[in-house]
Amino acid sequence: MEQIPPKQQPFPDYLRLPSEPCADQGAVIQGECYRLTVLTPELIRLEYSGQGVFEDRATQTVLNRDFPVPSFKVIDHGNKLEVVTDRLHLTYDKQPFSRHGLRIRIRNASGHLMSVWYFGDTPQDLGGTARTLDNADGAIPLEHGLLSRQGYTLIDDSRSLLLEADGRVEPRGQEDTDLYFLGYGHDYLQCLKDFYRLCGRTPLLPRYALGNWWSRYYRYSEEEYKTLIQRFAIEQIPFTVAVMDMDWHLVHIDPQYGSGWTGYTWNRELFPDPKGFLGWLHDQGLRVTLNVHPADGVRAFEDPYLAIAAELGMDPEKGDAVEFDITDPQFLLAYFKYLHHPLEEEGVDFWWIDWQQGGMTRIPGLDPLWMLNHYHYLDSGRRGARRMTFSRYAGLGSHRYPVGFSGDTIVTWESLDFQPYFTANASNAGYGWWSHDIGGHMLGYLDDELALRWVQLGVFSPILRLHSSASPFNSKEPWRFNRMAEEAMKDSLRLRHRLLPYLYTMNRYASREGLPLVRPMYYHHPEQHEAYEVPNEYYFGTELMACPITQPVHAKTGVAEFKAWLPEGVWIDFFSGRVYDGGRRLSLYRNLEHIPVLAKAGAMVPMADLTEYTSSAANPGQLELRVFAGASGSFHLWEDEGDSAQDRDEQWCDTGITLEWGEAAVLTIQPARGNKAAVPERRSWKLYFVGCADTQVQVVTGSGPLGVETAYDDAAHTLTVTVPAVAVAESLKVTLAVARIAAGDIANEVFALLNRSQIHFQLKEQILRLVTELEVPAAVLAALASMDLEHSLYGALCEILTARL
Repeated sequence: MEQIPPKQQPFPDYLRLPSEPCADQGAVIQGECYRLTVLTPELIRLEYSGQGVFEDRATQTVLNRDFPVPSFKVIDHGNKLEVVTDRLHLTYDKQPFSRHGLRIRIRNASGHLMSVWYFGDTPQDLGGTARTLDNADGAIPLEHGLLSRQGYTLIDDSRSLLLEADGRVEPRGQEDTDLYFLGYGHDYLQCLKDFYRLCGRTPLLPRYALGNWWSRYYRYSEEEYKTLIQRFAIEQIPFTVAVMDMDWHLVHIDPQYGSGWTGYTWNRELFPDPKGFLGWLHDQGLRVTLNVHPADGVRAFEDPYLAIAAELGMDPEKGDAVEFDITDPQFLLAYFKYLHHPLEEEGVDFWWIDWQQGGMTRIPGLDPLWMLNHYHYLDSGRRGARRMTFSRYAGLGSHRYPVGFSGDTIVTWESLDFQPYFTANASNAGYGWWSHDIGGHMLGYLDDELALRWVQLGVFSPILRLHSSASPFNSKEPWRFNRMAEEAMKDSLRLRHRLLPYLYTMNRYASREGLPLVRPMYYHHPEQHEAYEVPNEYYFGTELMACPITQPVHAKTGVAEFKAWLPEGVWIDFFSGRVYDGGRRLSLYRNLEHIPVLAKAGAMVPMADLTEYTSSAANPGQLELRVFAGASGSFHLWEDEGDSAQDRDEQWCDTGITLEWGEAAVLTIQPARGNKAAVPERRSWKLYFVGCADTQVQVVTGSGPLGVETAYDDAAHTLTVTVPAVAVAESLKVTLAVARIAAGDIANEVFALLNRSQIHFQLKEQILRLVTELEVPAAVLAALASMDLEHSLYGALCEILTARL
């Protein structure tokens, strides 16, 4: 058989991205030079080609156009065309697209006209995300997103590269117009769901990715790294991912080869036994990623140089560098075969692609960052594990290649203050899995409080990855900070690990339901103007709302302020159990121990019980469940093996949980359904009824009544029920004799605030007298308003007094 020339060798199947790029012909309206495709009542593809040639292949942004054909009407006036759906009314003159010849009217779900788009108008959208936060010291400009208060946005796919069926990437042959018009009004979540259908869904992350990551740009030796990991275990600080920055490979090289920024050869002075070292990390329960900067290609000093040079037909004796050329299919295949696969066989689990060299290649319009993300992600599934990569954002469609590395931020309060908004707003581009340098990367200054607040943000971020520069003064081990910050950091890192059951369920929802973990407030309250005015406040999954503190505490009161908006309903603080009535703006004040995280009445948050410490990311046999009082609710705990190659229905185990809140309260944990082999046969439960008054408790399983331990914490307004291990195949029913929200103890909460405030004793006594003698909170507030108190003190008192009126 004649051998196929190397450049025409087919790509392996695992480097081909599945797609359904051809639309149903029933959705198409076509003329000689135009083609309109009605994909949904809100989504229309608009193409114009002077040659009458239209594109039906997948692109680097758009994979799937095979939508069910929606109901629409076409009115052809000869020289003018109208296309009408339930939400859009398009008028087009059949000529080259122009402002006077193409317009679309957008109606909301009620049928009211929202706005009119004319071809050429730039939508005023809510913003998306950005390629990187490198060198950011505060806010940076954002690229366009998918959502707009005007009701419409555009995706311009005209310059997008083409994905061939054989896995190759090719440029378009001609310059035509290829737009997608999104006229979803304020149905933001529906817009995102259809975007994911059009451009590919967000993949399911491996479970280990949702735990804590340790990362530092530092010249570790094998022994130093082992000692550090052992110290974390002694301190009971759980990590699931070990990130090795660039010093794992040779960095100090002969100047004739250029810089040591790019490298694929272990530094055996630091790591004499790489395979043994990686195996040791695996034995500690850690997955490993190595940093690579591939721009300089492969130089003659590298271990794989001889093999890759020969593969590419070069003369190794000459010592010429193998240039990095991601556009050459032969180089691409060799790049993986010789540079990455051998290291993966030694134990590397996934790659940190650290591309910082711009967007130029031999093919105009081809961004090497996008192509690296695309092929590294696909190649990561070669060994049968769940696909995973770690790299920067490369435009719309990048959500298909998680996790995102946001870059090297400056260590300042300004950087921290921008990150909650930046993270939530990225969902507007469908990009839900950002990993920030928690604590900031470089420069800036040491501030223990700043480092702590960044870690607290990290707990309620998509990924928590501690990181810092090589400076000997800049690292994120908790014990490097003052005692208060150290203990709060440790608690935060443990909390993140405990949240794995909740996070993994949200991971499924992000992939299957198009529901990002982190969502701006206006996703669920699009007609409330207040929802657009709290950029650092966001929903964290289906049950929680986070308000990260990004300002220092006030020196005299010891609390920091977050200006929040609470939607209608009853809200309960995740940590303190304090109960708030919603439907209002208010300032929340917290000391260094916590940030404000609120749950709506009826919410439920499953967590791992770390009473018996473990850093394992596996589905736990000991669970906590936080149940928030005041309303009925339901939750499904979804679990699978955590790292399977495919996401299939049959691999999942579903544990349904319901809360019925009436005169009594009944919590029911239903028998596990589906793949019970993925979870322990028996489980213990610690049930925390937060914001609940003390009451009698009865527990019954499928086998009969069960003896349990109960306790009540007055300060946290929390009833705890400790249930011994029961079979997951059995139901568990917990009945609270009286369902009642706990009443806040205003006097004690005010005393606690005053007790730590650095103010005159007489002023403390005067304020406490007002609170205890005046029974009506409004009267207390009026009296306090006349005392000219410092803003932070007065605000914190107002929060306590009005927590629930």
